[in-house]
Amino acid sequence: MGMIEIEGMEFYAYHGHFAAEQVVGNRFLIDLTLITDCSKASKSDDLTDALDYQIAYRVVQEEMQIKSHLLEHVADRILSRLYLEYPWIEKAKIKISKLNPPMGGEIEKVSVTLER
Repeated sequence: MGMIEIEGMEFYAYHGHFAAEQVVGNRFLIDLTLITDCSKASKSDDLTDALDYQIAYRVVQEEMQIKSHLLEHVADRILSRLYLEYPWIEKAKIKISKLNPPMGGEIEKVSVTLER
């Protein structure tokens, strides 16, 4: 087994419960961990035997462009798409953080983490 981590992906997106959040938008950080069998790729040195990080990033990027009210919903959509793209993933974990959330005070970020 191997662990692939794509960390610190940053997107500007329009997720949030309040109407203003879906108009003004906000910055989001995403960390993704994928557990999968890396043995074939580690021996062959061939991208076709590996989980392609660019495709995983593109899935995250595309799902982040779809407005949602809840980070939980966004995270679940991303995980679902990744499992469709790579059915051999053993386990996946995603953390989505909204920077400077509009909660009436100074807050660095709020985060949601889902695992499957």
